[in-house]
Amino acid sequence: MSMPDATASATDSIAVEQWGRAHLIAIGGAGMSVIAQLLLDRSVPVQGSDRDDSATLRALEQAGARVWVGHDAAHVTDADVVIVSSAIKEDNPELAAARRAGKTVLHRSQALAALSEGNSLIAVAGAHGKTTTSAMIAVALRALGRDPSIAVGSTIQTPHGAIPGGHAGQDPLMVIEADESDGSFLNYRPTVAVVTNIEPDHLDHYRTVTEFEQAFSDFARQITASGLLVTSADDPGTRRLTAQLKSEHSATDQAPPRVVTFGRAENADYRIQDTAMPGEGCLCEATIRTDTGQTVRLRLQVPGIHNVLNATAALAVLVDLGFDPAAAARSLGAFTGTGRRFDLRGEVDGIRVIDDYAHHPTEVAALLTATKAIIGSGRVIAVFQPHLYSRTQTFAAEFAQALQLADAALLCDVYAARENYREDVGPQTIVAAASDGAVLRVVADKHEAGRQAAFLAEPGDVIVLIGAGDITTIGDEVIDQLTSRWLKPDAPAESSP
Repeated sequence: MSMPDATASATDSIAVEQWGRAHLIAIGGAGMSVIAQLLLDRSVPVQGSDRDDSATLRALEQAGARVWVGHDAAHVTDADVVIVSSAIKEDNPELAAARRAGKTVLHRSQALAALSEGNSLIAVAGAHGKTTTSAMIAVALRALGRDPSIAVGSTIQTPHGAIPGGHAGQDPLMVIEADESDGSFLNYRPTVAVVTNIEPDHLDHYRTVTEFEQAFSDFARQITASGLLVTSADDPGTRRLTAQLKSEHSATDQAPPRVVTFGRAENADYRIQDTAMPGEGCLCEATIRTDTGQTVRLRLQVPGIHNVLNATAALAVLVDLGFDPAAAARSLGAFTGTGRRFDLRGEVDGIRVIDDYAHHPTEVAALLTATKAIIGSGRVIAVFQPHLYSRTQTFAAEFAQALQLADAALLCDVYAARENYREDVGPQTIVAAASDGAVLRVVADKHEAGRQAAFLAEPGDVIVLIGAGDITTIGDEVIDQLTSRWLKPDAPAESSP
């Protein structure tokens, strides 16, 4: 949604603690719940509503928020500030009531920008990896003795247990996940910006690849004077970004932001020289040559070359903050994951169930590649819920190619999110784009997909639930099906992968 300038400026000169009561529409969402937690940590009265009940709602209620299930105009009566995301449409009864009453309405990014005032802001953006990279930086800083504020759209795993994605720390550093999906990351003024990659996505909002890439250029221009841009030396989009920045500043005689690159490319400032998967509590290991020529060893508790790339970006940030490279590399070993990123939901009879938020073809391919690399002789059974009709249509062929990395792939109906139902696009669109003999199959819904996956699985296999929608809700169902094998339905005739 597009926010009027008046709403953005209404709280500019007011400290967050003086906002009054904040009402968050869809408070249980990944991004909105983080804002709610940060406001609660700052002693701001918080309330909010969501369409469905959830564990997140109950946790916020336990933390001191007033919550409702369902939207009602009466909920905003005593609110001073109403906070929304781009997913909230103007006809939402609470937003419409707030508009009529002349209340201050803020986009969640405007609220987060206000919460970051007075901090040195580390903002992580990119088509893929921003949740993990920002969480890695936050966990490493804590391991190094710092207490940064955090705004990451997921719970974060540490050796001492999970911590919320929203945390108001005592340190003047703040680490945030900067969402590019609706252009709202342009509300931030980072001291350090990370751009993990720029691969086209969210074309329902940006319309063209050129517009999508331009948004990242605009984001880089938001970096404060003498600030730092950490970006990939491997990704074509980020290489175009750095070239454009240098060209623009050369034409105007202005100094560009400092740029540090990471990746496998020969010219990367932080170059990944080798990787291995040694096991014994370390799912991935890599040697990194830093920009000073020093070589350090990363030992990660998460799998995959994509996570080595994420950790190398995080290492570059930590070293620029003044930490010893070897100590910074060790601190990244404290990161054990985030919610819904290679999240082990359970294991029954040697069959593991993994839950992952991957929703772009590149992410799906990276997830399945990493899974196959660590499971040995077992099979990978993917249960995929496409997210958005527009993304499904745009990347049908790429999704088909990525899902063929699995030994069997069950596709359920599209999670529409903010889009209206479309009859002409669905999982069949992806299957139609697959090569002959592909292992992709359309099933009726996510529940049936879970049942069939549980039926197909044998000891040593891994079932991976994939998607940014509500596919995560069937995790317990799959575990129950595996636990009660005798309850399984008869095998479909074509069930063997």
